[in-house]
Amino acid sequence: MNSAMHIRIRPASEKDIDYVIAINIECLPEHYPLSFWLEHLNKYGDVFYVAEVDDSIVGYVLTRIEEGESFFDPNKKVKKGHIVSIAVREGFRRRGIATYLLSAVLGALGYSYDASEAYLEVRVSNAPAIKLYEKLGFVIIKRLEEYYLDGEDAYLMAKKLK
Repeated sequence: MNSAMHIRIRPASEKDIDYVIAINIECLPEHYPLSFWLEHLNKYGDVFYVAEVDDSIVGYVLTRIEEGESFFDPNKKVKKGHIVSIAVREGFRRRGIATYLLSAVLGALGYSYDASEAYLEVRVSNAPAIKLYEKLGFVIIKRLEEYYLDGEDAYLMAKKLK
C-alpha cells in the first residue's frame, strides 16, 4: 500500500451504515442490530465518525453522550462521552487511523456537547488498543469482571477532556 495514502475522517451518514456494520462484523465479536446504529446516528451523529481511504470506509468510531458521576471526582455529576465501539479494518491498522478517529471524536465531545470526560471499555487482552488509549491520555479506572459475552474481563478507561 502506498505510504502516502489519504485518510479522511468525517461524520457518518445513513449511507455509511452498511459499511460500518460490515467492519464491525469483520473486526469485533460484539454486534448490534441495525436499529442500534441508526439510533446512534440520529441522536449522536456529530460524534459518530468514519475513516475513508481512497473513498472506501476502513474504520469508524461510535460514541454517545451520557450524564453521571465523574470517574475522577465521585462527588461531581458530569457530561461524558461513551466511546461504544471503534474498529479499523485489519489491512489499515497501525497507520494512525484509530488515533485520527479518536482525536476527532474527543474534540467534538468537548466542542459539541461540552463533555468533561470520555470513557470506554476494552478487552484486557487487547494490548495494542490499551496502548493507543493510554497514548491519548486514557487511564485504567477499574477492571470489569466477565464484561464480554465470552466471559473476558474489560478495563474501563477514562480521560478528562477539561
